Amino acid sequence: MNNAVKSPLADHLWRPMTQHQMLRGSVPNRMVSAKGCFITDQNGRRVLDGLAGLWCVNVGYGRTEIADVARAQMAELNYLAPMMTSGPVVDLAEKIQSLLGFECHAYFSSSGSEANETAFKIARQYHLQAGNGGERRYKIISRYRAYHGNTMGAMAATGQAERKVGYEPGPVGFIHIMPPYPYRAHPKLTAEEHAEECAKQLEETIIHEGAETIAAFIMEPMISGGGILVPPDNYAMRVREICDRYGVLLIFDEVVSGFGRLGTMFGYEQWKAQADIYTFAKGLSSGYIPVAATVVKESVFEGFEGNLVDNVHFRQVNTFGGHPVSSAVALKAIQIVEDEGLVENSRDVGAYMMNQLQQNLADHPFAGEIRGKGLLMGIELVEDRASKAPLADAKVVGIVGDCAQNGVMIGRNANTIPGRCNVLLIAPPLILTEQEADLIVETVTAAMNRAIQK
Repeated sequence: MNNAVKSPLADHLWRPMTQHQMLRGSVPNRMVSAKGCFITDQNGRRVLDGLAGLWCVNVGYGRTEIADVARAQMAELNYLAPMMTSGPVVDLAEKIQSLLGFECHAYFSSSGSEANETAFKIARQYHLQAGNGGERRYKIISRYRAYHGNTMGAMAATGQAERKVGYEPGPVGFIHIMPPYPYRAHPKLTAEEHAEECAKQLEETIIHEGAETIAAFIMEPMISGGGILVPPDNYAMRVREICDRYGVLLIFDEVVSGFGRLGTMFGYEQWKAQADIYTFAKGLSSGYIPVAATVVKESVFEGFEGNLVDNVHFRQVNTFGGHPVSSAVALKAIQIVEDEGLVENSRDVGAYMMNQLQQNLADHPFAGEIRGKGLLMGIELVEDRASKAPLADAKVVGIVGDCAQNGVMIGRNANTIPGRCNVLLIAPPLILTEQEADLIVETVTAAMNRAIQK
């Protein structure tokens, strides 16, 4: 045990994803206000938030109309046990159903991790009650590089090795396969052929594990925090076909991609395939209040109907699930997305920024690939384009820090794959203007150019 005297920390807050040794003897900067796409610190310095918080502040900061809704709902009905029913939670479930466009039911919780944990429990219980040997269907297949949450089941499904160091062994029954990753696919394969190979790996895994043991396959329509991996157009439909063939439930984790982030209201619309279960959070309330949803198609919901003595109802409760204030806020956030055309703005300004990035970085030696959809994009950094060797971690961190020092916050796929945390992440609020997109592009380009000299 190290008994050396250390300088005290400035406060007693334990920050996530932070090495606090670096904070000893210093006073961390505090953010005090935000408006639109910008956050202001205690010294009055404004920084463009190129990550929308954690991919969530879709309608931008400082929406007083959302605060007004929250205050009014708190004054009228501030809490209700989730087994009871309030107007806002029913209206929110109905709104999600109308946006999805098919019969479904929504179960509400507070975070994406909870939403995915709920999806796993629903899938297992559904098979158990469906008969036909369903009691053996407990395994969940997911993909490497994907992030599904930090609770034990969601972490087990997550395919990011560095997120699990020190926390394993996790729950049993979680299996990983490779995702489509065209940039690092075999050079002799077209993108579509690569997608077929990845889908075939899912099928072979189901066969080798025993189809009668597989409850569900979970996937983000487009992997986000794992490095912005855009699947070829044929991948999702092939996955849907395979899941149908073997009776496996398909879960779409839309915690990041839902509510406009990819330039469509939902991520699955980009690739046309539909899931049996969907999970939402983040953009559901635009980060204004914790809320998440696990949404199941009617065919799944009906598997939980029966007599009370049969004990086939879903036996989970979340204290803050279906919270009336969260529901009212989410409804208002969705209304803003619709009324202000933010899905279309994500598509159009996203396309503009992607084009600007590709033009500015077309010949940059560190820019291996620039990819994404809507206002969710990544830049994979490499030592050189020929070998595609990932850029050294210190240089990637340096570029992110350079951007922050010059007024733009971006991220990287930190603590994911050892040696491959080399993708810059850009996901600003969906209200972004072309002028603000230019600021992001110029700042990132300048930081990458300076990195060449270091």
